[in-house]
Formats: sequence, structure tokens, C-alpha cells
Amino acid sequence: MTTQLYVGNINYRLTEEGLKAMFAEFGEVASAKIVTDRETGRSKGFGFVEMADAEAADRAIQSLNDKEVDGRRIKVNIARPKKF
Repeated sequence: MTTQLYVGNINYRLTEEGLKAMFAEFGEVASAKIVTDRETGRSKGFGFVEMADAEAADRAIQSLNDKEVDGRRIKVNIARPKKF
């Protein structure tokens, strides 16, 4: 079962490929998505990474949460369901 992670405060220039590569060192990445503005297509500074297993997700959280990446301290945690 996959585990979805929220990744916040990322550099606006980071690509989905870069995001996937950042997490790949901790285990298999099922998907990586950076949320973009509908109007401009510009990054909103956060995204989601789906890890293939929970252990890999835990390792990624422990290693990357509050780490400085491209001049910004990123936030990494388990994604919570969207509230409407």
C-alpha cells in the first residue's frame, strides 16, 4: 500500500522530476506532483509524493522534514485528506 506525503515550502523552481529524485534515495517513488496555479501554471510551492511503502515514507520524513533544500526549509509529513 502506498503512502502519500505532503511536501511544503519547496522552491518554486523545483520540477516534479527533481522532487521525485529527492525522495527516490529513500525508496520507490510511485508518483510526485507539484501543485500549480491554474491560471499561470506556476508552482504554488508545495506538492505531494507517493511512496511505495510506509517504511520508505518514514525514512523520507525523518531525513527531509525541516531540511534546507534550494535555500528553503521544506516540510514533509503524511498527507491529510482534503477538507471541503
